[in-house]
Amino acid sequence: MQQQVRLFLAFVMLCLFGLGGPVFAQLTDKQSDYYRGWISTADRAEAVIEANRASNASLENLRSEINSYREDFNSARSANTDRIQTLENQLKALGPKPEEGTTEPEDIATLRAHLETQLDSLKVPRIISEEAYSRANGLINEIDQIIRERQKKELLERGPSPLNPVHWRPAWIDVTEAARSLVNETVENVRSDVFKEQLQDRGPQILILVIIAAVLLLYGRRWSEKGGEYLRRFGGKGSGVWTFIVSLLRIVLPWIGVVFLVEAVVLTGVLGLRGSLLFEKIPYWAAIILYFDWIGRQAFLMGQSNNFKRLSAPKIKELRVYIDLLAAMLILHELAVLFEQIENISDATRAVVGFPVIVLSSLLLLRIRQVRQSTTEMAENEAYSGRAAGFSQVIEFIRRALFLLGITTPVLAAAGFINAAEAIVFPTIKTLVLIAALVIFQRFITAIYGWITGQGEKSQDSLFSVLVGFLLAILSLPILALYWGARQSDLSEAWSRLKLGFDIGGVTISPSNFLTFVAVFAIGYTLTRLLQSGLRNSLLPKTSIDPGGQNAIVAGTGYVGIFFAALAAIIVAGFDLSSLAIVAGALSVGIGFGLQTIVSNFVSGIILLVERPISKGDWIDVNGMMGYVRDISVRSTRIETFDRTDVIVPNSDLISGVVTNYTRGNTIGRVIVPVGVAYGTDTKKVENILREIANNHPMVLGNPAPNIVFQGFGADSLDFEIRAILRDVNWVLSVKSDMNHEINRRFVDEGIEIPFAQRDIWLRNAEVLHETSVGEPKVPAKSAAVKRQAGPVDLNQTDMESDDGDEA
Repeated sequence: MQQQVRLFLAFVMLCLFGLGGPVFAQLTDKQSDYYRGWISTADRAEAVIEANRASNASLENLRSEINSYREDFNSARSANTDRIQTLENQLKALGPKPEEGTTEPEDIATLRAHLETQLDSLKVPRIISEEAYSRANGLINEIDQIIRERQKKELLERGPSPLNPVHWRPAWIDVTEAARSLVNETVENVRSDVFKEQLQDRGPQILILVIIAAVLLLYGRRWSEKGGEYLRRFGGKGSGVWTFIVSLLRIVLPWIGVVFLVEAVVLTGVLGLRGSLLFEKIPYWAAIILYFDWIGRQAFLMGQSNNFKRLSAPKIKELRVYIDLLAAMLILHELAVLFEQIENISDATRAVVGFPVIVLSSLLLLRIRQVRQSTTEMAENEAYSGRAAGFSQVIEFIRRALFLLGITTPVLAAAGFINAAEAIVFPTIKTLVLIAALVIFQRFITAIYGWITGQGEKSQDSLFSVLVGFLLAILSLPILALYWGARQSDLSEAWSRLKLGFDIGGVTISPSNFLTFVAVFAIGYTLTRLLQSGLRNSLLPKTSIDPGGQNAIVAGTGYVGIFFAALAAIIVAGFDLSSLAIVAGALSVGIGFGLQTIVSNFVSGIILLVERPISKGDWIDVNGMMGYVRDISVRSTRIETFDRTDVIVPNSDLISGVVTNYTRGNTIGRVIVPVGVAYGTDTKKVENILREIANNHPMVLGNPAPNIVFQGFGADSLDFEIRAILRDVNWVLSVKSDMNHEINRRFVDEGIEIPFAQRDIWLRNAEVLHETSVGEPKVPAKSAAVKRQAGPVDLNQTDMESDDGDEA
């Protein structure tokens, strides 16, 4: 029975891969073998997982094999999607199936049966592939869980203490035996005839490799400097771009020389098994040395060019030495790991060999932590750079982390937790160097940007620099994960899951459709802005539409364009938002209550753009705030007052409140200039003078003619007003000022007096002033009464001594 099921599944797999026609019979055995291979692999994997005795390497190989099957099944899950959609639409066009007891035309029934058969033949393979994919995915997760548990156990496992003197002598014996074996293998190979024959046969090739290696090692850096002098002819002098490229050449050329030299030694055949394994690592170790030295040199160059103001030049030189020593510690650690793999040494020997490297690495980290400037120098540098505050926080965090790790790792190693100590100290070293490399590459990319745009050093404080740093930090996350114990399969698994996407309310979002959405929306947004720019600068100025109407058209075009850009992006990306309809309906109620003010302002903004009771450039008065409308956005309107300050007014206030628009439709407005003359002045003469002044002003319209109004008899003067219509009300203050100047000049010429307010003062208990003046005790005085009188005030001693005004 089980064999029959497997044969049926093999047939299904044939359909899964879309085979048919003439080649169907030819490929049946091949596809059957493929599916049988998957069943065999899956059964074997389940047995291995249940036994849990295979090595990590075997589990990784098994995982890789299952992953290849899983990728095929994942591709098959989405096979024939368009064809299935077409068949479903055809069945939908035929309408629902008739109920029992009801017949439908024979032709339609035959067509429905044919379509259903085709649909089933396409859906069944997808179901089988879904099941196989789920099984493969589950097996991979189980294998990953086993490997993680083993890594965790190994990390927390306690071994022999390297401080125990009992383990020192056996460790020394193991090291000397390994060195002696390496030397004996090499000497034996040198004495053999095979070595002599290979040296004769490959002599010219070996000689060429040695010469190339020697030239690159001796002259590589000098050639790099000469290459930099040639590159600087293309411009960019002083930007640091070519200096950075030269620094890369200074490490790349010598490293190539090391690779050629190692290849020459390998071709001689002088190496045995141990020597071959050792020499395979030499290019990697050379890369570590050159890379760390490059980091230190870049820090020194940044300090010399005053781009790195946190440390002085002597401190940077000291730091550069420590960085080179850290590279040596990493190589010693790699050598200890290689020693364990080759010689199969005991845990005690491994602990004794690795402990000095851990301690020296921890001491170097603690010493790097202490490399800092004095408080005075740090204060000066903070004044130099506006980014010093944030940079200081990062440096302080790193210093505290280094102190903690530098103290913890030797203690763990001494207690026997060698694996845990190594898993902390050496990833820390790599992380520090990676952070330094990210900073250097950020400055280099920003320097290129500053060179191209002509900003120079200012580009280091630009938004572009921040975005580059953020992008580099994101790209460095996989490297950091590998440093801190993640496996490559973990990263590939995470990437595979990311490509599959994640579900939000029934909508699957993956990197592909997300990037498609962003790209399409960006294109639509750019086209919308270009269209707005063309309307604003080219088309609309040539029409008779007023500026407010032009602004409304441009803003409306922007809203519509962005809406259609988002709609097109959703359609092209393939987002099915129908499943979010219920969620959106439920959220709309809460959003309606929580954001009703924002929605009200939004709707009011649309009304302002359509109805245009106010337009851009209008002079309005709303809630006691007067100024010019500078911008009408979807939520608020910006008004520039006469104090040159911006006032943000919600759009709902402009729709529901009282707004005075002085320039709605046209700029014609009225000016009122009040003036008073002394009693006894000829009023007709004053009226004629004021009319002449109004008519002579260029801003005053002749039709309707200005009007002079004799307002009445004031307390101190005869009150007149000039009421005139201006061709541009925006000049009302200037017109009023001009008229006041002219009124003053004409009144002076005509001898007309502009009176000031006059008062008669009556004092109660005036005797108090007299008594106070002769030194008598001061008596509290009653309040003084002030009587208004249209005449000058004359006070004498008799008036002050009189008592008649007590009851006044």
